Amino acid sequence: MRAAGDQVVTEVERGKPLTGRVILVTRAREQAGAFAELLEAAGARVLLVPTIAIEPPESWAPLDAALASDFAWAIFTSVNGVSMVRRRVVATGRGRALLERARLAAIGPATAAALAEWGLRSAVVPDEYVAEALVERLRPLIAPGERVLLPRAAETRDLLVRELTELGAAVTEVSAYRTRSATEQAPGLREALAEGRVDVVTFTSSSTVRSFCALFGAAELPRLMAGVTVACIGPITRATAQGRGLEPRIVPEDYTIPGLARAIVAHFEPARS
Repeated sequence: MRAAGDQVVTEVERGKPLTGRVILVTRAREQAGAFAELLEAAGARVLLVPTIAIEPPESWAPLDAALASDFAWAIFTSVNGVSMVRRRVVATGRGRALLERARLAAIGPATAAALAEWGLRSAVVPDEYVAEALVERLRPLIAPGERVLLPRAAETRDLLVRELTELGAAVTEVSAYRTRSATEQAPGLREALAEGRVDVVTFTSSSTVRSFCALFGAAELPRLMAGVTVACIGPITRATAQGRGLEPRIVPEDYTIPGLARAIVAHFEPARS
């Protein structure tokens, strides 16, 4: 767990909108840094308590085989998917030509940026960063019979596969990574919540919600979360939280990490006036 120690609040800090707020970030450790920096820049004290960890799939074989094949489209639904595919292309030397020939779709700007950092351009990025909006953008573009590569998490919603198949696409879904629950810091997290030291718990994916809730008994979760504001990155994550008895009060219109940070700031700014 990472937290700023007790400090004298300076005049500069006093003018920041999140000064005095303690915000819990549940993202995987390797992804949490940028989010934490945005919150800290606004004056928050950040607790980094990853509830998930990103790991390679059980076997690379399906992804390796796909990268040795040919597809009209490759669709990426997360930065993790881009990172793991890139890792495999570098390791095997196969797949770069496929991705340069195929048309690429990214579920949002962060995923498109990860592709751009690799020198690959996204042909499609929906205005709303959810699978449903991505399907609508692809609907007039994918021809029946076209082969589509979908490298993503081992456990995820099947909406894309179902909808793309209904469009007539031949979809190859492969595991590029898997998400596991991280429980290493559960005792310290329970203590921080029980002592009322947390103002906001943030969730950036449904997996962070599920893993967070699994750390506690169903009976103790309402007590631990009493008075804590729940912030979710988008509607899918919000629905997962609601399904586990948590009622998010902060959901940005822009389903991105910067958008979530801005929404948290906006939520607390009226309390300062």
